[in-house]
Amino acid sequence: MPWQDNSGNKGPSRGPWGQPPRGQNGGGGRGNNGEPPDLEDILQASRQRLKRAFPRGGSGGGIGGFPLDRGMLGLIGAAILGLWIFTGIYQIGPQEQGVKTTFGEYSGISGPGLHWRAPLIQGVTKVPVDEQQTATINGEGGGSGARENLMLTSDRNIVDVNFTVDWKISRAVPPEGEFPNAAKYIFNVENPKAMVKAVAEAAMRETIGAKELEPIITSGQAEVVEQTRLRTQEVLDLYDSGIEILRVNMEKPEVPGAVRDAFADVIKARNEKAQMINEAQRAANQIIPVAEGLAQKAIEEARAYAARVEADSIGQAERFNKIYTEYSRAPEVTRQRMYLETVEGVLAGMNKIIIDEQAGRGVVPYLPLNELKSNKN
Repeated sequence: MPWQDNSGNKGPSRGPWGQPPRGQNGGGGRGNNGEPPDLEDILQASRQRLKRAFPRGGSGGGIGGFPLDRGMLGLIGAAILGLWIFTGIYQIGPQEQGVKTTFGEYSGISGPGLHWRAPLIQGVTKVPVDEQQTATINGEGGGSGARENLMLTSDRNIVDVNFTVDWKISRAVPPEGEFPNAAKYIFNVENPKAMVKAVAEAAMRETIGAKELEPIITSGQAEVVEQTRLRTQEVLDLYDSGIEILRVNMEKPEVPGAVRDAFADVIKARNEKAQMINEAQRAANQIIPVAEGLAQKAIEEARAYAARVEADSIGQAERFNKIYTEYSRAPEVTRQRMYLETVEGVLAGMNKIIIDEQAGRGVVPYLPLNELKSNKN
């Protein structure tokens, strides 16, 4: 047993403090007279055991035979100081920064390489500033356990959006008077991964909620991703987190499985509607220019007719004025001329037969002017 006395003394065994174990000699650890052991005997036995364990060497004080003089104390102090200095050496990797604190308060940033801190006074937290981290945003939905992240669009449709956010600690130089981004990451953010995930999900829901379903699942995904990244970065900057959002990667958004067939029918109907509108527009583009051309032609012909009638009317009026001037000078001559011109105009296109009234009875002289004219031509 650990408490047994192995000193070679005969007699009853003694406990670790120089008295017999309980129950020996009767009395449960009491003396021969049944009284408690003397305290001085116990202390004396303890001193004897300490002397046997640490024998003194020489006349000076010390432990284990080594005197504790000034030289020894100096060596011990130098060893302790060297150990204290050695334990303060630390190394920062090429993709890390060290946030140094003194008594828990920020005191500086350590770059890559070997550095020293004052142990027990200063602390260093290594921050992986160039390590890219990814937050995956989705949710558990449906009884089958399918991963879904259902969001509501502006036209009151539901879309399933799964996406990831790549981020890291920013290396940008902060404004004067502010902590470096690595220090902001340590002091201002308690759980950065959870915070990035929550902020990115809220930003995506805000972006989706401002858009209709059709552009989200067709051609507007790039705009959704960029707006989500900007909104997430804005909120993280507001939190003074020191985090930089690198990119947002979104899988192809889909409608929930329960309404997927119905939504496909809606998309098909919309496509047919668009096709019919395009065909009608194409027909209109073919008909309208022809109609516009015919209308323009009619307008130009009417303008030409109006110009011709107007010019003819003006000419007739001028001609009448000239005739009136001549008539006022020679009325008979003018009347005779007008009569002859009128008769000429009336009879110019008619067949004419001339009979001489002075001819006698019998055979009437006939002059075929029309045939003569035709033969002459």
